[in-house]
Amino acid sequence: MTQNCQFFFEAGRPPERLDCFLAACLPEISRSQIKKLIENQLVRINGQPAKAGEKLKGGETLTVTIPAPVAAVAVPESLPLKILYEDSHLVVIDKPAGMVVHPAPGHPSGTLVNALLNHCQDLAGIGGELRPGIVHRLDKDTSGVLVVSKDEPTHNALSRQFKEHTAKRRYLAIVQGLVKEKTGTVDRPIGRHPRERKKMTVLRSSGRRAVTHWKTLQLFEDDHLSLVELRLETGRTHQIRVHFAQIGHPIVGDPVYGSNKWLKQVADAELRGLLLKLERQALHARILGFEHPQKGSFLEFESSLPPDIMEILEYLCLKYGLKSPSLQFHLMSQQ
Repeated sequence: MTQNCQFFFEAGRPPERLDCFLAACLPEISRSQIKKLIENQLVRINGQPAKAGEKLKGGETLTVTIPAPVAAVAVPESLPLKILYEDSHLVVIDKPAGMVVHPAPGHPSGTLVNALLNHCQDLAGIGGELRPGIVHRLDKDTSGVLVVSKDEPTHNALSRQFKEHTAKRRYLAIVQGLVKEKTGTVDRPIGRHPRERKKMTVLRSSGRRAVTHWKTLQLFEDDHLSLVELRLETGRTHQIRVHFAQIGHPIVGDPVYGSNKWLKQVADAELRGLLLKLERQALHARILGFEHPQKGSFLEFESSLPPDIMEILEYLCLKYGLKSPSLQFHLMSQQ
């Protein structure tokens, strides 16, 4: 059913953009959905339709009309899903590389949303759309674990954990070059590339703050490769890929922010063949932990390294006399 919400922007507080204020008041609704509400004159300030980019100065009363959910464009499809956990409130998925999360131009079907619409009959309507409550996303060619909510209260609570950085997220990546520092942080704002609109980039003045913490797990010095563990503080689009390309260590196999030209420098022909066979960025969402919004217990899930990345690491471990990555890097990442 349609929701009518009312908010008051107190007098005396610093001016703030309307969309930023509403994003804080309505965490379950994305910024793009807030923009649509404003464009459709469903946001009013002191009774008058709000304008995009409008600033609140203090003392305004805001009313927001959120339409009842409508049927999703995506249709249910019987697609394989690797489910790590499921109850009446949420489902945790181990997403394979190559699967898009949402339908989009060029990917109208075969997505995680299509699979979830078939698997779950009780997905919440959020922001005027009947769709799965996707709390966070993984790029098409990034594999690993993600959580989907089944009801709005669960979606709101999980979104808050991601926003407040209390959810635990750990990624593994093989990157170009030797990351010799043991730990570090990349704190650089990210936004849409001004010319190449499908890409993101570091934007000093207009980007949104993005913070990635990293730990070096292993150097493969002869082959100029590093294995790193990454911890996200924020969750911007392509964040890890953009940040590591920016600091000179693109993720191996990244077709957008990296290049295969460096492979010519890899003298080991067998390793070079494995890297060429990868055909996607060597990035894997290995661990996801969060507090269950309804049960109060902390849940943590781990996704095993997928075969394509595992094959490369197994080869490197054998070459460098290391333990199998299934044990070696699990132990190292716990240090």
